[in-house]
Amino acid sequence: MSTPETHPRSAPLAGRRIRAALVGTGAIGRGSHLPALAELAEQGETEVVAAVDIDATAVEELCRSAGIPHAYTDLDRMLAEQRPDLVSICTPPTLHREQTIAALRAGAWVWCEKPPVPTLADYDAVAAEEGTDGGPYASIVFQHRFGSGTRHVRRLLAEGALGRPLVAHCQTTWYRNAAYYAVPWRGRWETEGGGPAMGHGIHQMDLLLDLLGPWSEVRAMAGRLVHDVETEDVSTALVRFENGAMATVVNSVLSPDEVSRIRVDCERATVELTHLYGHSNADWRITPAPDVPGDEAAAWQDFGADVPSSHREQLRELVASMRAGERPRSSGADGRAGLELIAALYKSAFTDTTVRAGEIGAGDPFHTAMHGGVPGWAPAATADPAEPVVTQEVSA
Repeated sequence: MSTPETHPRSAPLAGRRIRAALVGTGAIGRGSHLPALAELAEQGETEVVAAVDIDATAVEELCRSAGIPHAYTDLDRMLAEQRPDLVSICTPPTLHREQTIAALRAGAWVWCEKPPVPTLADYDAVAAEEGTDGGPYASIVFQHRFGSGTRHVRRLLAEGALGRPLVAHCQTTWYRNAAYYAVPWRGRWETEGGGPAMGHGIHQMDLLLDLLGPWSEVRAMAGRLVHDVETEDVSTALVRFENGAMATVVNSVLSPDEVSRIRVDCERATVELTHLYGHSNADWRITPAPDVPGDEAAAWQDFGADVPSSHREQLRELVASMRAGERPRSSGADGRAGLELIAALYKSAFTDTTVRAGEIGAGDPFHTAMHGGVPGWAPAATADPAEPVVTQEVSA
């Protein structure tokens, strides 16, 4: 894809609607991004000026039904002609790097679906294209961070009201059958970027980091226990955080009783979130220690007005960051932390080592490929026969 020339802004963002473009008209674009953009449009914040898809019929039908004025099959042309302020990327992960960089170079901020890119090298390449003072920036869709429940618990933890975080559990145990993996691009490193750690558990892992802060080291295992795929279908990890807390992380697509869960045991209370694909205030539970005064424990239960986690809530904050010219959450180093943890999980599992934060940089094979080229995990065409074979966690 060629790169459009960078365009200066013709007007400041203050006092006008954010001009947005949707790239990718599949289920996530139609079902999550477009409704979020439409809801903020009703509040005078945004307007969707264009949509892009390689399927001309699909994009034209979407534009007709949603009242979007311009349909395109070429991203570069859309960027040059419409000059959007915000590009919402809802395409497969292998396209994210190229499309995000094109949008940034055109002067647009980016809101990109997870996983943001297949590798840390790709992420670093995107970050190098961001603005240095006031944007544009590229933000990842991590909607579970947003909403009243997460905001309330994050504040309690940050203020130390619950005491030091000590032990945590992060669980994404979902179920995907053989028909799910019959789709050719699923379960492959090149097209999906990884297994359940990358494509499913990334949301809960990001939320765990958002609540507990930076991680320091990880020790992990991964396996192919059921599905005939390149990637793992289950992983487990032990994670230590800079604040001393320790956590277990489980990511699975083998679990008929599906659940997404985060539990944090602090000195003075246990906080637990149990849901599946999104949460509201009612999905959070705070259990005080026996010696906590009743009035203080009661105050912890006041989550305020219920604002469920959603794309809309993240978009609302992103638009506010755009207007302020400030880096949004889930971008830059903040967005990279979760992807680095996933890369470290894979490296630990595939090499049987403990991996520390900051270890995976340029020159490390796991910087350019989540499988690290390890035989038994890497696609055969890219495996390095000089590397030791890792077999103990692999079964078809």
